[in-house]
Amino acid sequence: MSRAVTDLLSILDLEQLEVNLFRGQSPKSGWQRVFGGQVIGQSLVAATRTADGRHPHSLHCYFMLPGDPKVPIIYEVDRIRDGKSFTTRRVVATQHGHAIFSMSASFQVDEGGFGHQAEMPKVPGPDELPSEEEVKGGLLLQMPEPMRTYYERERPLEIRPVEIKRYTSREPGEPRFHVWIKTTDRLPDDPAIHQCVLAYASDMTLLDTSLIPHGRTVFDPTVQAASLDHAMWFHRPFRADEWLLYAQDTPNASGARGFSRGLIFRQDGTLAASVAQEGLIRDRSA
Repeated sequence: MSRAVTDLLSILDLEQLEVNLFRGQSPKSGWQRVFGGQVIGQSLVAATRTADGRHPHSLHCYFMLPGDPKVPIIYEVDRIRDGKSFTTRRVVATQHGHAIFSMSASFQVDEGGFGHQAEMPKVPGPDELPSEEEVKGGLLLQMPEPMRTYYERERPLEIRPVEIKRYTSREPGEPRFHVWIKTTDRLPDDPAIHQCVLAYASDMTLLDTSLIPHGRTVFDPTVQAASLDHAMWFHRPFRADEWLLYAQDTPNASGARGFSRGLIFRQDGTLAASVAQEGLIRDRSA
């Protein structure tokens, strides 16, 4: 297993301090604040460890303060309800004596029932898009510095944007974005690990989608961007170490906030999960 994926699994493997109390660490990446997906993923790990083997079907989160990557994050789980079919948990993440994040998550026993799903968008597959080597050989030099830094270091997630040229142009685009994602190495077979890894990954690129109609990106130094809330629903089994299409769109931006939605499909077209997020997109140049 690659070092980057091993490090990701280590970050998600929380230390249990008490029955409902856990401690998480941040990677030594030099970031000024904790990546939002990390807190989502760690919170889901904490909640899952108290849910008696049931799997999450939805989570709803609020980001309240930027996380400090230099100190641990304490996660306290409130066991709201244990029912015959559903289990409800609330998680509060704390640093420096203040809540920085909260999440409500619902877990369910496996059940059958009605079934339908949205159709997967017709876009080029991951093998039809530029490989990592091709990106590094050409497009990388045209990308913003933070994007170049991301591609140049070893990382646990491989991302292949369909509309990759948006990072080399300031032209306004259609309000949608498609990226293929997967871990760069194989994960253990435990479904809970795959759900927590996807929750971690779901915060990547989503807020950035709300800037596409304006020809901007979160890498623009004149844009102040931060996730405000995040919701996710798990529909069907999947593996986070196999290609997943993250099909995103942005129905609205107003009040310095951008709203984006995402559907996550397996490569065979099966809808695995849905995501929605609103975030701060403040124009500092205005």
